[in-house]
Amino acid sequence: MARKRDIARVIAARYLSRAGSEAAFFVGVWGKAAFDFKATSTQIAALMFVLSTVSIAGSIIGGVLVDRYGPRRVLIGAEILFVPASLAIALAGDIRSLTALVAFWGFVGAPVMTAGASFAPFLAGDDENELRKMNSWLESAGSAAFITGPALGSLIVHYANVDWVFFIDAATSLIAALLVARTILVYPKRIAAHENAFTEFRNGISAAYRARSLRFYVLAGSVVWLGFGAFSALEPLFYRDVLKTGVESIGYMNSLFGGGILVGALLLQRLPKKIVSARGLCLAVALTGLGSIAYVGTADIRVVAAGAIVWGIVIGVLEPLLRTLLHRDSPEGMVGRITGTAQVHRQAGELVPLAFAPWLAAMFGVQVTLIAGGVLVSLVALLALAEASAIDREARLRPPVDVAIATLLTADEPISPNR
Repeated sequence: MARKRDIARVIAARYLSRAGSEAAFFVGVWGKAAFDFKATSTQIAALMFVLSTVSIAGSIIGGVLVDRYGPRRVLIGAEILFVPASLAIALAGDIRSLTALVAFWGFVGAPVMTAGASFAPFLAGDDENELRKMNSWLESAGSAAFITGPALGSLIVHYANVDWVFFIDAATSLIAALLVARTILVYPKRIAAHENAFTEFRNGISAAYRARSLRFYVLAGSVVWLGFGAFSALEPLFYRDVLKTGVESIGYMNSLFGGGILVGALLLQRLPKKIVSARGLCLAVALTGLGSIAYVGTADIRVVAAGAIVWGIVIGVLEPLLRTLLHRDSPEGMVGRITGTAQVHRQAGELVPLAFAPWLAAMFGVQVTLIAGGVLVSLVALLALAEASAIDREARLRPPVDVAIATLLTADEPISPNR
C-alpha cells in the first residue's frame, strides 16, 4: 500500500509539473516571442539555442546530483528554484530580455527533467516488465499533461493574458515538490565516495560510450532531436506564417499532440515484449520521422490536427521505450548519469539545426525545411537497422543486465525545458 502511494505521488507530481511547463513553453515562451514580440526565425533560433545550451549544463549537473542524492531530493530542489525562474519570465518586455530570462528557466528546468526521467528504476526494482510498466505510467502522466497544459495555456491567453501562464507554471512546480517530498525511496551506499562531480559525470559518459547498446540508444535519441531541432525555431512561425493562425492554435494543436502521446505511452504496455529492443527503437525512430511529415506536410489545419495525433502516438511509444532500454542496460549506480548523458545528447541534437534552420527557411520556406527534418530522421533510422540487429543478437547471448535501482549516495532525480 505504501509503495502504491509513493508511485501515485510521483505520477501526480510528474503530471502537474509538466502541465505547467508545457503551457509555459508552447503558449507562454513561443507566444510571447512569435506573437507579442514579432520575433524573426533568427531571433527564435537564438532563443532556442540559449535554452538548449543551458539545458545541457543543467542536465550534466542534474545527472550527477541524481546519482549522489537520488531523484527525489534533486526534483524538490529544482522545482523550488523553478518557481522564481518562471515568475520572472512574465516580466520580459522584449525578445532580448525574454531570451535572458528563459536561460535561467531552462537551466533549473533541466534537472527537473533528468530527475523525473530517473524515477522509474527506483520504483520498479529489478523486474524488466515492471520497469517498462513504470516508464509507461510516468510517460502517460507526462502525456496527459501535454494534453491539458497547452490547452490550459490557450484558455488563459483567451480569457486573461499570456503572462498568467507563468504564474500557473510556478504553482504547479511548487505543488509537485510538495508531493514528492513524502515519497520514500531506498538507496544503496555510495560506491565512489571520493570522486568529484566532474569525474562522476565523465565516468557516466564513458560508461554510455563503452557499452555498445547504450551508445546506440543515446545516439538514436540524438538523431531524433537532430532532425527535429528546426521545429524549436520554426514551429511557431509555421502557425503564424503558413497556417495563418494565432497563438491559441499552438496550444490546442499541441494538446492533440499530447493526446497522441498518451495513447502511445499506454500502447507500449500492450505491444509485444520484443519491441523493447534496438530494432524496435529503430522502427520507432523511423515512424517518428514519418509522423512529423504528416504534421507539417500541408497548410490545412484539419490535416495538421490529424498529423499531430499520429505523430504524438509514435512519440508516446518512443520516449518510454528509449528510457526503458537505457535503464535496463545502465550499470548499477549510474542511472542518473546515463539518463543525464542521454539528455545532454538530446539537447545537443536540438542545437545543431539552429545554426542553419533560419537560413534554410529563408531559402526554401518554413514548411519545406520542417519536412526535410522528418525525412532525415527516417533515413538515418533505416540505415541503422543492421547495427540494431547486431546489438539485439548480443543481448540474447549475454546474461540479463541488472537494472540500476539506486544512486551513488543516498538518492533522488533531474529536468528539461518542457519537462
